[in-house]
Amino acid sequence: MVTSLTFNAFQENTYIISTSGKEAVIIDPGCHSSEEKMRLDKHIVDQGLQVKALLNTHCHIDHVFGNKFVVEKYRVKLYTHKGELPVLAAVPQVATMYGLPTEVSPPPDEFLAQGDKFKLGSTELLVLFMPGHSPASIGFYCEEENYVIAGDVLFDGSIGRTDLPGGNFDTLIQSIRSELLTLPDHTIVYPGHGESTTVGKERASNPFLRGI
Repeated sequence: MVTSLTFNAFQENTYIISTSGKEAVIIDPGCHSSEEKMRLDKHIVDQGLQVKALLNTHCHIDHVFGNKFVVEKYRVKLYTHKGELPVLAAVPQVATMYGLPTEVSPPPDEFLAQGDKFKLGSTELLVLFMPGHSPASIGFYCEEENYVIAGDVLFDGSIGRTDLPGGNFDTLIQSIRSELLTLPDHTIVYPGHGESTTVGKERASNPFLRGI
């Protein structure tokens, strides 16, 4: 089961994946204020979930505001791609630039790479390597339940911005072509911002994907 909570001034989607056995992972905790952190924890408590891990698709500030809170609150490990370390290290500087107070994220405990399989109970998430929006963005594809957590790679009618450090338009388009457009059309795409969509819808109507 996938649940989305929208947090912070950037309207970032935080995802909670849970199993029938009440195990859960939190992906990209954007909870910034104390009220948002309380809302995340209320969901965990109300659903009776046991948080087993924290996953980052990438480490831009709006996706990692709550890293420290989640790691300390639920005593879990943080997983992301090794190539995101410079982005994570830059978060305090970016926070100062935006005038946003933030807690420093703990370092990742383990790294994920293309083709890895992250298991949560009977749920298996295949790691997709999708750079272009950030240096080493990853996504999480669940074939059995027909969805992909795509971070800021692909949106409903749009794609991730490529003007931030480590971004590259051609690289992003290639990532979408090789990792997302190869998935079945009925695959639900859960993006880092905005509403969910499907691979088929974006293949047919996304203006950035015409001709590929």
